[in-house]
Amino acid sequence: MKEREKVVRLAKLAEQAERYDDMVEFMKTLARMDVDMSAEERLLFSVGFKKTIGARRASWRILESLEQKVTAGEQPGVTINGYKKKVEDELRAVCNEVLSIIAIHCLPLANSGENVVFFYKMKGDYYRYLAEFSTGTEKKAATDQSLMAYQHAMVVASSELSPAHQFRLGLALNFSVFFYEIMNSPERASQVAKQALDEATAEINSAGVEGYKDSMLMMQLLKENLALWTSELTGGETSKDDDVVMEG
Repeated sequence: MKEREKVVRLAKLAEQAERYDDMVEFMKTLARMDVDMSAEERLLFSVGFKKTIGARRASWRILESLEQKVTAGEQPGVTINGYKKKVEDELRAVCNEVLSIIAIHCLPLANSGENVVFFYKMKGDYYRYLAEFSTGTEKKAATDQSLMAYQHAMVVASSELSPAHQFRLGLALNFSVFFYEIMNSPERASQVAKQALDEATAEINSAGVEGYKDSMLMMQLLKENLALWTSELTGGETSKDDDVVMEG
């Protein structure tokens, strides 16, 4: 127990110092202790990897945009493409490492509905990140795995978590983004987001807003995306900013 507490303390210090690579290493050590993570531990685990991969995803998007603006074969385009492939290799390595840890050390030890939903959602997220830049059979495999992970999480969330639970809403948020960005289906994305919002709103209207602060944030993000997708479906102007999408 003392070793576990020490690792968590070190991870928190690394987060405060914004040394996210160190934070990830500490949380990998914790995961390999094969424990059912507490709420604090799973948050540290998620945040560490999210910070590590977030910068690389942002870099990839910038490079992808720049590459589309240059003529094929020109030297700037060749340079950009080479750097983009380097970033893709880094993204692939991080995603595969996270997915391996989740499969071996996290899901088998997850005993609560919250933890099962949390780690299946995280599994769906990291396969989605792979699908963002992959092509061909690799993209299809990542897409299929992401879909299955999200679907499994949704089934568990529906039976184990209330409609206004922040994990259930965060799952719906990311699953809807999967349909929009990976499956290119604003219709299905809108359906997932609207159902989650309607069910959560009904619960909160019945129980009152007190105690739903984190859930309200997720609901606001769902509303913003739903408004965007509805506008797109009705022929309105859209300008989706990827930074609007946050994970639960």
